Amino acid sequence: MGTPAFPNLGKHCSVEDCKQIDFLPFTCDRCQLVYCLEHRSYIKHHCPKADKNDVTVVICPLCAKGVRLNPDEDPNITWETHVNTECDPSNYEKVRKKKKCPVPGCREVLTFSNTIKCRDCTIDHCLKHRFGPDHKCPGPKKPDSAFPFTGLLSMSRKEPPKTNRAPATSSSSWATSFLNAASSGMTKLSSEISEKWQIARDGVGLSSTSSSTSSSGSGSAGQVEQCPQCGVKFSSVTKLVEHVQKVHERNNQSRVFKMSIDVCPRCNKGFRDPVALVQHVERDHGGSSKA
Repeated sequence: MGTPAFPNLGKHCSVEDCKQIDFLPFTCDRCQLVYCLEHRSYIKHHCPKADKNDVTVVICPLCAKGVRLNPDEDPNITWETHVNTECDPSNYEKVRKKKKCPVPGCREVLTFSNTIKCRDCTIDHCLKHRFGPDHKCPGPKKPDSAFPFTGLLSMSRKEPPKTNRAPATSSSSWATSFLNAASSGMTKLSSEISEKWQIARDGVGLSSTSSSTSSSGSGSAGQVEQCPQCGVKFSSVTKLVEHVQKVHERNNQSRVFKMSIDVCPRCNKGFRDPVALVQHVERDHGGSSKA
């Protein structure tokens, strides 16, 4: 075999009946033996390890999952390992029961490429029945025309509490949050109303006190000044200014009430408009502002 220059040139075929010398031999990737061109395939030389790299998968009848058989392991051992570890019979319905078009008489299986969801009824249909008239679409759900709080309250009153009630859905949680927001708004409104009522009561008390003080004094007893915010009347401008500073500026710190009042130097009567003050001086005091 070979020549003096190339002593390892060529090899004999491993088949007993052949033993042909081949200068370009083939080595089997399973049994690692050398074969000639005629016996290079697994079937021709009856390779004992021909199925070593084969992949065999058996579908489990319980969970519909594929179980791969190991060539170096007994199939019964592989099957018992699958049943004791990863076999889930509840998966059988998910795999075998395929979703179909809900239109009566249609047996089209819904897949990723032929499924269309209706925008009105939000139900999946096949391409043939994707339009509303084809699947008798009832149309979008009409909103309740009544007051929304009434419907929510009636639903909460009609439904009695259940012990085995299912977990709350997204709609019920939305209704609960909506009712909580409404109740917080009503609480805030009632607090604002009580605050305004307290301001009015404080204004009335100050007006009564100022009226009693002005009746005992002298000078401008017949003059009346009115608060532009709450309408309380006072006998002098100084009392009005004190009322604005104590009541309105104290309770409305975020919105300070600023008011400029011009006082007549003759009669101590206040005016919010300087033009009105000038007209008063010219009309009642003969155009002279000297005290």
